[in-house]
Amino acid sequence: MENTITSPDLNLSQLFSLEGKTAIVTGGTGLIGKKHCEALVAAGANVVVADIAQANPQKFAESLGDKAIGVSIDVTDEASLENAKQAIIARFGSIDVLVNNAAINDMFENPELAAELSAFEKYPIASFRKSLEVNVLGVFLCSQIFGSVMAEQGSGSIINIASTYGIVGPDQSIYRNEAGEQLFFKSPSYPTTKGAIINFTRYLAAYWGNKGVRVNTLSPGGVGNAQDEYFVKNYSAKTLLGRMATANDYQGALIYLASDASAYMTGANLVVDGGWTAI
Repeated sequence: MENTITSPDLNLSQLFSLEGKTAIVTGGTGLIGKKHCEALVAAGANVVVADIAQANPQKFAESLGDKAIGVSIDVTDEASLENAKQAIIARFGSIDVLVNNAAINDMFENPELAAELSAFEKYPIASFRKSLEVNVLGVFLCSQIFGSVMAEQGSGSIINIASTYGIVGPDQSIYRNEAGEQLFFKSPSYPTTKGAIINFTRYLAAYWGNKGVRVNTLSPGGVGNAQDEYFVKNYSAKTLLGRMATANDYQGALIYLASDASAYMTGANLVVDGGWTAI
């Protein structure tokens, strides 16, 4: 008689469901942060839009419906995060997902000075320190304060948002226009801090694995956002799919990492970059 192997029915909707879970998104009013929040609400989660007060996270949360709230935080300030934790627990009773999305990506207001200020030789120390504070210390503090709740309850998923530039060095040629002019450089702070986040993920996954807390990195590629035509052309030519990402392109990966669909995945770096780092 032939042996057969049977498996229980697979319910994909349940596998990806976040019903009854509470998810925090730092930098929740940003271009991709908003899409993270929308995806989490669609998957059934209670969503905390966490951002600086000036970004008015409550206003965006109201647009998401009754399952979302806005909380003003400073990711570099312990007291701010502790207060937010207490408010979230009081409202929802648990913290199940943390998306460490808040970050600084250098912008230079004066285009005439952008190339000079972004060059490594003259890059401002104050800018480097600020990026370390927000992009690294901020992830550390949010993980420590919100993640400790997960460790105590014995379950949770932390998703650290890194970048392709945490994996490979910046190609400075894509910031040259058609005339060959270097309009600016990708500055040293962003790649440095995003690389740090990837290894912090591994550390925390190893540290909290026995507590049922999974910790993974999501490394996105560049998102189209009305950039100059020369840049879009240069960037797209380096991807295997021949285009920049849309803000929606990371929603599926985020829900995968947040849900039980990735229950056996921790300490990993999920790269979603259109093939940028494949060659």
